Amino acid sequence: MIREDERRIEDPLLTELVGQLDGWRSDGEKLEKTFTFKGFKGAIAFVDRVADAANAADHHPDIHVEDYKNVRIVLTTHASGGVSRSDIDLARTIDGLEATGT
Repeated sequence: MIREDERRIEDPLLTELVGQLDGWRSDGEKLEKTFTFKGFKGAIAFVDRVADAANAADHHPDIHVEDYKNVRIVLTTHASGGVSRSDIDLARTIDGLEATGT
């Protein structure tokens, strides 16, 4: 059984919620954003903070380190086959982690 926070969000609510996020994009199946840091160490430190937050939320994104200083985060809820409240909440948390990093 799918938890309430893991139910797929449909349009127009999804468009509204994604519009409240800073720089995130959605195709209805996933949320995605790329963060850029000054160098590799900053990118990896951010990955570590995201991993800790994801474990605390029990909701785990795909994390891609690209071109040594870019971190692309992809959020989706596999159980519902799309974007859920858990994804939106974790996206907000991740945005806060970027603000605390370098």
